[in-house]
Amino acid sequence: MKRTGPRGDGEWQVISWQQAYQEIAAKMNAIKAQHGPESVAFSSKSGSLSSHLFHLATAFGSPNTFTHASTCPAGKAIAAKVMMGGDLAMDIANTRYLVSFGHNLYEGIEVADTHELMTAQEKGAKMVSFDPRLSIFSSKADEWHAIRPGGDLAVLLAMCHVMIDEQLYDASFVERYTSGFEQLAQAVKETTPEWAAAQADVPADVIVRVTRELAACAPHAIVSPGHRATFSQEEIDMRRMIFTLNVLLGNIEREGGLYQKKNASVYNKLAGEKVAPTLAKLNIKNMPKPTAQRIDLIAPQFKYIAAGGGVVQSIIDAVLTQKPYPIKAWIMSRHNPFQTVTCRSDLVKTVEQLDLVVSCDVYLSESAAYADYLLPECTYLERDEEVSDMSGLHPAYALRQQVVEPIGEARPSWQIWKELGEQLGLGQYYPWQDMQTRQLYQLNGDHALAKELRQKGYLEWGVPLLLREPESVRQFTARYPGAIATDSDNTYGEQLRFKSPSGKIELYSATLEELLPGYGVPRVRDFALKKENELYFIQGKVAVHTNGATQYVPLLSELMWDNAVWVHPQTAQEKGIKTGDEIWLENATGKEKGKALVTPGIRPDTLFVYMGFGAKAGAKTAATTHGIHCGNLLPHVTSPVSGTVVHTAGVTLSRA
Repeated sequence: MKRTGPRGDGEWQVISWQQAYQEIAAKMNAIKAQHGPESVAFSSKSGSLSSHLFHLATAFGSPNTFTHASTCPAGKAIAAKVMMGGDLAMDIANTRYLVSFGHNLYEGIEVADTHELMTAQEKGAKMVSFDPRLSIFSSKADEWHAIRPGGDLAVLLAMCHVMIDEQLYDASFVERYTSGFEQLAQAVKETTPEWAAAQADVPADVIVRVTRELAACAPHAIVSPGHRATFSQEEIDMRRMIFTLNVLLGNIEREGGLYQKKNASVYNKLAGEKVAPTLAKLNIKNMPKPTAQRIDLIAPQFKYIAAGGGVVQSIIDAVLTQKPYPIKAWIMSRHNPFQTVTCRSDLVKTVEQLDLVVSCDVYLSESAAYADYLLPECTYLERDEEVSDMSGLHPAYALRQQVVEPIGEARPSWQIWKELGEQLGLGQYYPWQDMQTRQLYQLNGDHALAKELRQKGYLEWGVPLLLREPESVRQFTARYPGAIATDSDNTYGEQLRFKSPSGKIELYSATLEELLPGYGVPRVRDFALKKENELYFIQGKVAVHTNGATQYVPLLSELMWDNAVWVHPQTAQEKGIKTGDEIWLENATGKEKGKALVTPGIRPDTLFVYMGFGAKAGAKTAATTHGIHCGNLLPHVTSPVSGTVVHTAGVTLSRA
């Protein structure tokens, strides 16, 4: 569809696919000729299909590709990259003690991790939740501590203080696999539980007891690194301290702890034979390499951010300031920044200044409503996708396959971007005709493997392997007689290596200290989240909906169509508010009207809503026309190093 009225007004003209491709390509090439290919930004929801949009961007010549990562999970991955050169996964199912700081797997669902969490609880694992509100995870945990928003880092530093002061940490692991312990110990010397209690409103004795209990269960214990949005500008230090506590527990490559994922190449090398097939990477002859600098990774502190993911909110800065150079077009694929990026008013100003906005989506989302062209994508049941590497403790691949024909004129996004690329004159960079050809290329032309994967949908190889777990290594070497020789303690401890500058887990990062002085080791900094007369405003996910997307699905919209504001009874009494009353939330960023839900499941100084509701444009459903729009209350603030947007703000509360 092609926009015929003002952006966001919902006036559209139905046109043919060919007309859409021709007009979009003509405008993109005109912008490229006048401003360079780098003036076109491309953003996509993370996932298997984002690579197709980014392939188009690279062929076109733009370095400016973005996922939604900086509005959601990037902080954890970047903290791991700073310390270890790569991320770690959790063996939740076998843990005996899990501490969570706002990581709510029963509502912000990662299906595999959520199943493992249920298994762990069924097996008797203890769960402790530090969260300003009584989330579903908190309600199912053994303990819930209503921590003050922004107090997470203080509690983590205090737990680290206790572990070092009482010598509860795994000294042999620390000595063998880490660097910077002395700097860490010095940094937490004064971060006592009593100090943290004042910062976070969590009793000192609770911090001490939980730390001792956690250490007593080590190495089969986890402090959950989380994958949710950023709480505060201390994100990078908070996530680093979570990983630091896990390191002190010595739980890396141990049952019920954290581990490095083992893809086929890693597993085969350890086994001394080809156990699992490796996936081929797409290699296009003479593929262009964008030469322009990205708009986001200018500051040295952002060197750890993956170029493919980037800092998506920097599109706003580049458009509004014209620095480091102007952005003239924005191509979106299944991405709804009007719901996920903060400061909605800045986004409106941004798209109004663009020469071209294109949205490819399953829904007429709030962001799609501001596009010049809407390209309808078919749903996951109507399309084939690439082979996905699902490796964890051993190699595994999965395949999402089409089961019904697309409805109407919708097409899979990989096909849309391929056809647009051909219209742009970039056909030589698309040597595949369909997704089956692409899948076969990934599988190195192995037709038998492709057939089996299509029949079963999921394949795995080998036995689970934890490098420092003797029984796991014994089973592995029994299965593969030609495997690499074990250490004297019958483990693969010598094979545990990290891609950091030192080759170890860096509890102190000399590299980061050089890039951003003062950040070599985590410490509390003075970042104010609200004014004195304001309440904390926090958000979260609900299991009924996925991010800011499925509110457009009528059935799911009917299941949950409003995001009432959680208000503590004490606060409600002070304001004369009852459940169901209409209320105003307001700050310097915006003003939103909603309904109150008075509940003791929230701190008196905090308000909570579920994200994804209250859209100002796009398709009309019960969920998109009711409730609080979070982005209209969150200022445009980016946290250091991680580049993630901050999802905590201050607001005033009043009756409507």
